[in-house]
Amino acid sequence: MYKRILITLDNSSSDRTILTHVRCLAKQLNCELVLVHVAEGFAARYQNQLNLEDSEEIRKDGEYLKRCQDELLQEGLTVKVHLLKGEPADQILDIAQKESIDLIAMSTHGHKFPQDLILGSVAENIRHRTDIPILMIRANHEP
Repeated sequence: MYKRILITLDNSSSDRTILTHVRCLAKQLNCELVLVHVAEGFAARYQNQLNLEDSEEIRKDGEYLKRCQDELLQEGLTVKVHLLKGEPADQILDIAQKESIDLIAMSTHGHKFPQDLILGSVAENIRHRTDIPILMIRANHEP
């Protein structure tokens, strides 16, 4: 059914929620995982135009993606990673198209309406702009 699942990661505790769900699905379906993190700060968005070196944030995000990839590889899964820069929804949808993704998996933070109105919601933005099926799991927020 699914051959390639894109998992969005934001380098927070909510990532464990979606990784737990999708790793089981990937093992059952023997599909490839594509881990994606989008750095969206000023330095990330304008790094190429301003000829900036990688920021500490980008270096840490890359290391985090590599750790997640290594963990999944040790479980026998096939995993690719992409550290992208810019507007998260645009970057996620672009890489989903390029990688021929059949399912986008993401955790949601469970913001209430006023927060989403002010902050925006990457999950909602993606949901309204693609025909690719999306698995959204509300993140567990443990102390």
